[in-house]
Amino acid sequence: MKILLFLSCTFLIFSSLPAIHGYAQFPPAVGQPGTTAMYMDSTAFVGWANTCKVTRGYVNISDTTITYNGQNYSSYGTEADALGKADNAVVSLGDGGSAILTFESYIINGAGFDFAVFENSLDGSFLELGFVEVSSDGTNFFRFPAISNTQTINQVAMFGTLDPTKINNLAGKYKVLYGTPFDLDILNGTPGLDVNHITHVKIIDVVGNIIAPYATLDSQGNIVNDPWPTPFNTCGFDLDAIGVINADPLTIFEQVKHKNIDLYPNPVMNSLTINILDGSTVSLVLTNITGIEVKTIENITNNSTFSLSSLPAGIYFGLFRFPDGVIESRKIIKL
Repeated sequence: MKILLFLSCTFLIFSSLPAIHGYAQFPPAVGQPGTTAMYMDSTAFVGWANTCKVTRGYVNISDTTITYNGQNYSSYGTEADALGKADNAVVSLGDGGSAILTFESYIINGAGFDFAVFENSLDGSFLELGFVEVSSDGTNFFRFPAISNTQTINQVAMFGTLDPTKINNLAGKYKVLYGTPFDLDILNGTPGLDVNHITHVKIIDVVGNIIAPYATLDSQGNIVNDPWPTPFNTCGFDLDAIGVINADPLTIFEQVKHKNIDLYPNPVMNSLTINILDGSTVSLVLTNITGIEVKTIENITNNSTFSLSSLPAGIYFGLFRFPDGVIESRKIIKL
């Protein structure tokens, strides 16, 4: 009887280990059995983000006087680098910085994973993590229940490493060109969220500092420990792309249009005219449906006309950057 009691107690202790820091329990790195990493060329992806708005974080949130190249905020990359297919062109969010992205179609809660977030870890062990939130109205965001079982006694150093088997529901778990997937079913039933009508995805940098007041907590109240400080223009989470796996095949939502821009004709056969009604000068990056850049036009003013006759027929996305940094996307159909 004593032996049976001992074995029962031992089983109970080990069955509770997922809550103990340092216990490895989640899918491993790229190339290892059981990994959930998704390569950028996976046929599972049906779309990519087509608008992005970044709020930069500091290069060192604990001392905002610290600068890199004269700036105390992250400055690497642009919002356009987070659009389209993953390609290792990234925008750095900085300590606690964030990005909100939208898509051509609603993301829905389908079978298995529904979307994946790409970061640019070079070796799969120097991991800069990010919380992931979703919204079905663009106002109210709901966070995936992140778990970090990395130890919190010692700060992970500037170029320190993490074990992905101790990390779950945090973006940045996998190396460059491999996305970390997320399943909306985890959030099914959340009041205020329609998991079959996801319009926005928000990525928030995990600061990584284990000392209050800068420490950030996972869903279980654990401090999330990742490499810190990284006081460079590339600091914080480096967002490459968000790939959509399950999209509403029937409803293509219309992006909120910038009040000062208009395109015609659309569909277009040869020449496209761009109206900028407030007199701003904007730039345009035109990508194909896979996110590959096919044309760039600078210094566009009101009533400018450009030839698209050299482009094959198909669907394109025009990414317009305004002087205030806002990027707006338009779907352009080439006949």
